[in-house]
Amino acid sequence: MSTVAHQEVKKHAQDLLDFIDTSPSPWHAVASSAALLKANGFTELNESDAWQLSPGNRHYVVRGGGSIIAFILGSQSLVQTGFNMVVAHTDSPGLRLKPHPAFSSDGLIRIGVEVYGGPILATFTDRDLSIAGRVNVRSASGFETKLIKFDQALIRLPNLAIHMNREVNDKGLKLNKQTELPLIFGESEEGIAAEHQFLNHIAKALKVAVTDIINFELNVFDTQKGAIWGQHQEFIANSQLDNLASCHAAITALTNTKHPTSTVICALFDHEEVGSESATGASGSFLADIIHRIGLSQNLSQEDILRALANSFFISADMAHAYHPNHAGSYEPCHHALVNKGPVIKTNANQRYATSADSAAKFIRLCEQAGVPYQQYAHRTDLGCGSTIGPIVASRLGVNSVDVGSPMWAMHSLRESAGVLDHTYMITVLSKHYN
Repeated sequence: MSTVAHQEVKKHAQDLLDFIDTSPSPWHAVASSAALLKANGFTELNESDAWQLSPGNRHYVVRGGGSIIAFILGSQSLVQTGFNMVVAHTDSPGLRLKPHPAFSSDGLIRIGVEVYGGPILATFTDRDLSIAGRVNVRSASGFETKLIKFDQALIRLPNLAIHMNREVNDKGLKLNKQTELPLIFGESEEGIAAEHQFLNHIAKALKVAVTDIINFELNVFDTQKGAIWGQHQEFIANSQLDNLASCHAAITALTNTKHPTSTVICALFDHEEVGSESATGASGSFLADIIHRIGLSQNLSQEDILRALANSFFISADMAHAYHPNHAGSYEPCHHALVNKGPVIKTNANQRYATSADSAAKFIRLCEQAGVPYQQYAHRTDLGCGSTIGPIVASRLGVNSVDVGSPMWAMHSLRESAGVLDHTYMITVLSKHYN
């Protein structure tokens, strides 16, 4: 690899880590994405406004704070070229605070949490954790939403000493989700309710009165920043690689796209980890609404829009399982996806992934044209297979679709790992898809 290429690869990796470090919640991820889009000439549209769109226009739309769709209108007819789309998700498995999270017991304030999605709970123990998300605050017009992120370690989930859990190394750490997940926030102050102490901490950070706080949605996140690691600095580690790595690759590819002939779309959805059934999830109308409005802005009939969709191609970008040599028996033989060996095409006969032979062939051709290696993955038949946004969007739009992702270790851990080179590979092939 040339020095210039090596520097570009390292820059992409560091940009990704910085993106994740500033995006500890879906709402922060959308804000980070919007900032990148604005810096590259994209302007925001509001769904409640009338739109006037022309070829070459670069726009983005936010719905519900946690989902964002960006697009560039191509220079050629939508009916003839269709839409080139990439879809990913902004949410990650983890812990979310309950509406009334703080309670006092034995002189300590603890924070009650709910499990969001399917995280590896044991990885949350003995980490420097904090809180981030959004808070609704009273205003003259009703309320306004403020993002909040505590950079310092604020909460913790200490492990039980081995002297009281002698079998932990043999049977693994098991945590009761109701009784053993509350996080230690601090020592309680006599005569002051735990909830008031907690809300007061939030209010001080936002510089508002406690009584002005209406409600909130708050994530638990790891304060340790992302890192590049390995003998040759060939790996990356951070939280939320699943799936902010795909979000960052898609946004980067889109912002690098200058004058596309086809109309290109990047859609980043919330709530993938819990089924996507929401107004801001992939099962909602957001993407279909944007596609329809783009079509209407070009004076297309409903038939024309359907013709455009028939000429479209959709890439569902979500991370893939990398082969772990310490656990060789957990993988399907002949389908070992290796770190730093290129994007992974994910296939499942039961349609947990949207990939077909035709869509896989189209993605392989994109990789060949971009000079990017590719891999193929299938899950062990006797293990349950995860799923993605791919089948949801494919079934709703009727668009030729493929599921791909960069290979990674420790998916759904609080600290995940992937390859430095793979992130550049993904950006490169998605850029080819857009151009």
